[in-house]
Amino acid sequence: MFGKSRKTNETKIKKDNAPKKTKNESTLTKSLENNISLFKNIFSGDETLIIRRFQNKYLAAAKCCILYFDGMVNTEILNENIIQPILSGNLAQEISGDNLLEELQYKVIVCGSVQATADIDELIGSITYGDTIFLLEGYEKALIINSKGWKTRAISEPESTRVVRGPREGFNESIIINLSLVRRKIKNPDLKFKFKQLGERTHTKICICYIEGLALDSILSELEQRLDKIDIDGVIDSGYIQEFIRDEPFSPFETVGYSERPDVVAAKLLEGRIAVFVDGSPFVLTVPFVIAETTQANEDYYNNYIYSSINRFLRSSATIISVSIPALYLAVTTYHQEMLPTPLLLSIAASRQGVPFPTFVSLLLMLIVFDVLREAGTRMPAPIGQAVNIVGTLVLGQAAVEARLVSAPVVIITALSGITTLMNIGMIGATIIVRTFLLLTTSFMGIYGYILGFMIVIIHLMTMRSFGVPYMLNLSTFKNHNAQDVWIRAPWWTMTLRPKIIAAKNLVRQSTRKNNRGK
Repeated sequence: MFGKSRKTNETKIKKDNAPKKTKNESTLTKSLENNISLFKNIFSGDETLIIRRFQNKYLAAAKCCILYFDGMVNTEILNENIIQPILSGNLAQEISGDNLLEELQYKVIVCGSVQATADIDELIGSITYGDTIFLLEGYEKALIINSKGWKTRAISEPESTRVVRGPREGFNESIIINLSLVRRKIKNPDLKFKFKQLGERTHTKICICYIEGLALDSILSELEQRLDKIDIDGVIDSGYIQEFIRDEPFSPFETVGYSERPDVVAAKLLEGRIAVFVDGSPFVLTVPFVIAETTQANEDYYNNYIYSSINRFLRSSATIISVSIPALYLAVTTYHQEMLPTPLLLSIAASRQGVPFPTFVSLLLMLIVFDVLREAGTRMPAPIGQAVNIVGTLVLGQAAVEARLVSAPVVIITALSGITTLMNIGMIGATIIVRTFLLLTTSFMGIYGYILGFMIVIIHLMTMRSFGVPYMLNLSTFKNHNAQDVWIRAPWWTMTLRPKIIAAKNLVRQSTRKNNRGK
């Protein structure tokens, strides 16, 4: 049911068989008008392409043109830092050499980044990303001027993960802003960024971020190999990449993490993980990813460790309860009624009088209805969504009981299972699938079916890997430092080492000589 594990060294599809990118064979000439016509032909039919010709009246050789896309650039940079200095009457006195293009690049144009190139593909990629192309009569090269100025969403707290205590910053759709948010938290030269482009048509910029000396070279190499194998026409969100690079592609459990919060990504980088930023997506991927991370929250590390440990235990228990309670209720009411106290058994039997459906069908229908209401509430605007969740659940549940379609205990079990599912947002998809699987196995074999189904899930989890790291890492360990940040959150002064395997290059997190408060 859950698919077969994909080995990290398995490479059945060769890169030589992948379609190769076709390079633009056009070249720049010394004629300004020919070069302008070249870009007009490349972007023919695009009315957002702006072509601005201008010439200095005191220097005839300064016959120029800039090309940019409307809405992608900062017009103040164009007017004040490019056009105005070149049209200035002092331009002739500032030019001292024979290479006018080089003189303009280094002495006249006022901008943080100005690069000369004759590569057409590089020019096309730059102008479509918000830069300005500067052309000059008599030169076969062009200048790429950094003039990006598109509007971006303001940095705000992510709607998906709100906290009471902790940083309020969240990633937005700009990869440069997202990288700066992480850089502000890790001010270290060992923080490395590697850029790539994915998508034959979108040319989406992605960035691999890691801390040199902490991240394992084998994991970094494996991640780059998987990214290089991606051959798709467009990448719109990090979810595209997540499906391509994940282990266990047919498993309901995620083997690639994601987050909207800079503090979470920074903390995972400090443990030796690797992050993947995607331009246009506020969700940053992190690898490797283990199941213990699904019950961890960034707020656990900002609150008292005792309170945080209780909350983490509640989240872990809620996940087990959510997948187990419908199956266990079905088992004891259908196959093992002798396990129930007599008063409780009589109460359940009385509530089932007149109900036309068996318990299995009633549970399945109510769970589906609950998931429909949850999905509808998520997609609707916040005020309407809350009303749909509350009113829909109360009204439909009460109406179903009064109409004798389901019994009252079934509604209670469904509500309890649904509420506990919401306590661990990161595992909603896996929880729903595993819960249905256990319900099916229990309907055939009772409590033995539940035990068999639960064992199959555990065995599946034990065989899973995320970039070579065991998915159940440290979950059954209680003796060493690895257990200090799994079921509980130990005090900071005791977590002196990083998790093994993930950060095997440098396990020491903090000194034990200074932080000895626990003694």
